[in-house]
Amino acid sequence: MSIGLTEEHSALASSVRGFVARHAPSTATRADLDRYAAGEPVPYWDGLVELGLTSLHLPEEYGGAGASYVELAVALEETARGLLPGHLLPSVLTSALLATRASEDLRKRTLPGLAAGTRAASALTATGLSAAPAGGGDGGGDGRYAVTGTTVPVLGAAGAELLLLGARLGGTETGNRAGGTAGGGEVWFVVDANAPGVRVEPAAAVDLTRGVAQVRLDGVTVDGEQMVAVDTEGVRALAAVLFAAEAVGLVRWLLTTGVEYVKVREQFGRPVGSFQAVKHRCARMLVRVETMSAAAWDAARAVEQGEEQLALAAAEAAILCLAGATELGLETVTLLGGIGYTWEHDTHLYWRRAMTLESLLGPVSAFEHRLGELVGATPLRTSGGAEEEHSRASSATPLSASGGAEEEHSRASSGLARDFSLEVPEEDPAFRNRIAAVLGEVAALPAEGPARQRRLADEGLVLPHYPRPYGIAATPVEQLVIQQEYERSGVTQPKTVIGEWAMPTILAHGTDEQKAALVPATLRGEITWCQLFSEPGAGSDLAALSTRAEKVDGGWRLNGQKVWNSMADRAHYGICLARTNPDVPKHRGISYFVIDMKSPGIEVRPLREANGHYLFNEVFFSDVFVPDGWLVGEVDKGWALARTTLGNERVAMGGMRELRLDLPGLAASGQLVADPADVRRDVGALYAHAYALSAMSLRGTLRALSGLRPGAEASVAKVAASFLNTDVGARALRWFGPFAASAEGPAAAAVHQYLSLPPHLIGGGTLEIQLNVISERVLGLPRG
Repeated sequence: MSIGLTEEHSALASSVRGFVARHAPSTATRADLDRYAAGEPVPYWDGLVELGLTSLHLPEEYGGAGASYVELAVALEETARGLLPGHLLPSVLTSALLATRASEDLRKRTLPGLAAGTRAASALTATGLSAAPAGGGDGGGDGRYAVTGTTVPVLGAAGAELLLLGARLGGTETGNRAGGTAGGGEVWFVVDANAPGVRVEPAAAVDLTRGVAQVRLDGVTVDGEQMVAVDTEGVRALAAVLFAAEAVGLVRWLLTTGVEYVKVREQFGRPVGSFQAVKHRCARMLVRVETMSAAAWDAARAVEQGEEQLALAAAEAAILCLAGATELGLETVTLLGGIGYTWEHDTHLYWRRAMTLESLLGPVSAFEHRLGELVGATPLRTSGGAEEEHSRASSATPLSASGGAEEEHSRASSGLARDFSLEVPEEDPAFRNRIAAVLGEVAALPAEGPARQRRLADEGLVLPHYPRPYGIAATPVEQLVIQQEYERSGVTQPKTVIGEWAMPTILAHGTDEQKAALVPATLRGEITWCQLFSEPGAGSDLAALSTRAEKVDGGWRLNGQKVWNSMADRAHYGICLARTNPDVPKHRGISYFVIDMKSPGIEVRPLREANGHYLFNEVFFSDVFVPDGWLVGEVDKGWALARTTLGNERVAMGGMRELRLDLPGLAASGQLVADPADVRRDVGALYAHAYALSAMSLRGTLRALSGLRPGAEASVAKVAASFLNTDVGARALRWFGPFAASAEGPAAAAVHQYLSLPPHLIGGGTLEIQLNVISERVLGLPRG
């Protein structure tokens, strides 16, 4: 799914896409590559200005449209998808920095011209230029500086009319009295590209559609009226937002191009897209693209949430989108095979642009270190420089990666946290007041015992989206209101666990008697459930099950074995699939039963897991009698019902993404063997992925609130969470070195978490099956 979420975003994207298709088709761009690489302006620059792309994000008082940075990101995604050449990205970056950081006087002098099409470029670092007080002394005179040196390559400097540059103050930490520096040691300023002493020296560009150049300054004097109150970190943060948006446009073109090719390219008599290795490769690409889209969207919305939130989200976007686009460029070239590596194919042009974006803003490791530092993954040090043990036990709670309407995340005591809270739109105050009143009464009941859950069940607030009388048929907005009021009241919303997979099927397909007997008691907490689907010979290929159900007077007789059944040792009832007709195709002869787990003939044997604990069981059926009244739906029609249950299972699994270790706390504890800088970088990388997953979930919630169809997030969430949880477990384990050889001591939690990973990777469908589902149902690749 693209960065945009709303119908307005879709309309904007369509308009930009149409412009690029008309004015910058590949053939036209290729014909002028030499000109564009040298920094010459595109012939349709005035058209871009007229369309409003140079002014979209600028305040109306300066000739802009006053749009959000999410809308700017939507536009940049589309221009990158069409590989639009020229100065748009560097120009809007420069105007964005001036709009958010410059003085009012400087904004008045520069922004109207930038809105009207002045081409501009901004350096991304102060490296290469040095500034000294123009009048000598300590710079305390009139605030002027003489700037000398040569910048690193700057995107769009060749052909730009206005430059935003940074210089390091020569050996001082003194900032400009007029507010020209946001941090000690740097000064940032605007200068005319044709000013005396300024020389732009074009370089051979890797991205053949846009020029880069180094800017040489020879004693150029800048004064307070040219100064901009920003530093390198601020520049890089906003640049990361816009670069990430472009990166998403690039990878969407790359993914589409690769997938469409493997659908039609044939080898060994069939499309290569039907080969499982290729399908999994494309599905993994989609997971990365969707993760990048969520991160880029999150960064764009953070621009208007304050500097701290922007710093967190910009680092997230840079970590995921910059290297991701470069790597997916190479991935697409190799996916296409030899044709992808030819000059005539456009893939290398997209790959080149991705390489350029990453190189200009990199290294990505700097953003990983930065994000690790921001979330608190930095050991405290004594005055002598030795690491000081910093206990965070009081604040160590799991880092939720599920996002949604809940405010994100647990954090180390001194770290920042990304804000994923959600304002509920168009709420009904009377509804909120009614829910708050009920939960207030519930809070007064004893926390222990059944009283709270029974009252909540009677009010329809255990699972409020259920139809009445079991829930209150809550809309998506009402569900968020209820969730917020649960949090405010301090009352914990009850969980029916596996009942949340079973109840939707019973509500949709069960008889009135089944609903009356099972649903209210489940919601009150009087009935617990297990799922009896998997068998030794039927895991991912569930339809291959062999447990038999034979018709007898008044019911059915079941024989067979189930396995990997959590809670089967203490459940009251189970939902079970059994084969009722062996003479039809395997999907058609399956029926769906409710099993009383106290029935004679049932034997439950706990399975000890690799971590030494007992979560799963195997269940044996020996002539177990199941009354006719516990058959759900029609005979031999259970497979469709099972798919409903499995769908609910996957939604629940997708919502259970957690980083169960306090990563910043571990990093700051002083108990790790790994180098603190390496740990800090690891934490930053892991938090970037966790934030992106939270953003992905929040995007899904927003789409539901808007009544829009779900995007691909739900399909990729479990796979992305599996990748993240595996990475967390492996990295955390390695931080402890030899201490992780002991199941006790400082590494105990990390060891246990890593040994407990497989159920999260297998439950709800193995990773490989999920990749098959994504490749076939989302990407449309042919079945093998």
